[in-house]
Amino acid sequence: MNGRIIVITLLGLAVAFGAALWYFQTLAYYEDVPAEAVELRLTRVGGGETQPMMADEIVATDAGTSPLKFRACFTTSMDLAMLTETYEIYDDAEPLTAPYWFDCFDAEAIARDLAAGRAVAFMGQREIAEGADRVIAVYADGRAYAWHQLNEKYAEQ
Repeated sequence: MNGRIIVITLLGLAVAFGAALWYFQTLAYYEDVPAEAVELRLTRVGGGETQPMMADEIVATDAGTSPLKFRACFTTSMDLAMLTETYEIYDDAEPLTAPYWFDCFDAEAIARDLAAGRAVAFMGQREIAEGADRVIAVYADGRAYAWHQLNEKYAEQ
């Protein structure tokens, strides 16, 4: 009888801990970012200077607990051919998955499209936060996505 109580208690604690962990990883701390508060910039080729990007229909989320929690979905009227000639391409773009409820951002689809050449990743801003760059992926039809990604400062060696 005492063994059952211990097992049930341990299982109950494991379930409670798992639920708390899931909550803190997927829901807690995230906040919707108003469109007017999102500043999207692109880094010019060769100069390191950034310029504002034309963006509409911005939907974004972020959390103060980590610079890597930023995600944004938007559209741009900027021509992809002009972007590739003017702004720095980001070769090692790896979109990070977004919380399940932020459904406009599909990291796996974006990664596939980047690998297949259906989208192009650009350097948004270097060191948007310590050790993190803002990356912006743009499609020919004007869809675009932004996220923060660890840079060489924290690269695995």
